[in-house]
Amino acid sequence: MSAEFELSRNITIGQYLPTDSVVHRLDPRFKLAAFVIMILAIAICGTYVGNLFALAICIAMFWVSKIPLHYGLSGVKPAIPFIIILATLQLLFYGEIARGGTVYFQYGFVTISSESVRLVLVSAMRFVEVIFLSSVLTLSTSTTELTHGMERLLGPLQKVKFPVHAFALIITIAIRFVPTFAMEMEKMMKAQASRGADFGTGEWWRIIRRTKDMLPIIIPLFNVALARAEDLILAMEARCYMPGASRTQYTHYKANGKDYAALIISIIISVIMLYIPW
Repeated sequence: MSAEFELSRNITIGQYLPTDSVVHRLDPRFKLAAFVIMILAIAICGTYVGNLFALAICIAMFWVSKIPLHYGLSGVKPAIPFIIILATLQLLFYGEIARGGTVYFQYGFVTISSESVRLVLVSAMRFVEVIFLSSVLTLSTSTTELTHGMERLLGPLQKVKFPVHAFALIITIAIRFVPTFAMEMEKMMKAQASRGADFGTGEWWRIIRRTKDMLPIIIPLFNVALARAEDLILAMEARCYMPGASRTQYTHYKANGKDYAALIISIIISVIMLYIPW
């Protein structure tokens, strides 16, 4: 089969790669907090230099985590069509809203200005940076650790009757199902391609055609998703899972100096990212 159908290779979110690095050994509570702080800083940062600095930090994170960089690059590949569509819309229609920039081209309601160009470049870098950080987080943290870390961080919300455990479980299940659905979709595409179906492989720029070719797979994929969800429900019920029940914790985390250092470093990086001079 063509490499175009190897979808699971391009899905890094939800997979775990044990390399026993410093990042892998961090307390999941501090790791989640550090990554959330950096992602918020990326979302706020609107300068070229700040986002270039963030991109360099994200690439360095792969080296620190001992994770090959091509894992992060393969995670960006599925998002390229969406980034292109969003960039085109921002380039054509944001110039009229932005004020104070230099207008390069104007025709009717279409305005291309320095602000719209800046937004396109900054938004593209933001997408890549968030995908890189999300990939490093999930590749260096198991699903169990994500669940425990998220539940501990949101623990204070239990005082206001917020279902912390259920929320953490839902998020981690959703993350874990991403590569599972990619594998199921890959199987369907290979099965239909073996019967003569054409998915426009090798022509990723023909977004409309590829979208139309993918529509026949959507309904079977939903059926598989519902079947997987039902199997998961039966498995949880067989293990006497009761939502909202009080539970003891088998795993207890104890922070050390490395965990606090990682959190402080993430704060310093975020401050530099937001206040770096133009």
